Amino acid sequence: MQNFLSNRKKLTSSRRHHLKSLILQIAQNWLEQEKKDLVVAKEAYMAENCPTPDTSGDQAALMETCKKLQALIDKVDEDRYDVEAKVLKADKEIEDLKIKVVDLAGVKKPALKKVRMSADTMLKALLGSKHTVNMDLRANLKQVKKEVKEEPTEAVGDWRKNIEDKADRKKMFESS
Repeated sequence: MQNFLSNRKKLTSSRRHHLKSLILQIAQNWLEQEKKDLVVAKEAYMAENCPTPDTSGDQAALMETCKKLQALIDKVDEDRYDVEAKVLKADKEIEDLKIKVVDLAGVKKPALKKVRMSADTMLKALLGSKHTVNMDLRANLKQVKKEVKEEPTEAVGDWRKNIEDKADRKKMFESS
């Protein structure tokens, strides 16, 4: 399969244009055929459901034919109204679903920011005016004095002596 794909040549622009025009011609033929089929289907439906009325006869027969036609018109009008109501309901549902999709896809949760808040303010925010407990934990701690330890100054020493010592070591490495 991989070998087939790698050996396949790319279409040239003229070949691509030719294929595109062929596809458009086929689609145009299909559309024309579909229009013809619609006309034939409409004529068949009209012949089946709407026979030509018999206009010969006296006034009573014509009145009876008119009443039948009026009943058929009323029935068709009711059906049209029912279908129209269903379409409107479906359109409204589609619009609501589109809005929900946009809401779900469009709303991004923002990154939460760190907020410095003491325990007291947190409890006040959660409990409101019911908050009476004081959470100041530092108030109950004992005071401790820090003792400063003195370090001997000899440990630091004179920096000039250190440099002289290191210079001797440097000479040792350079000579070898």
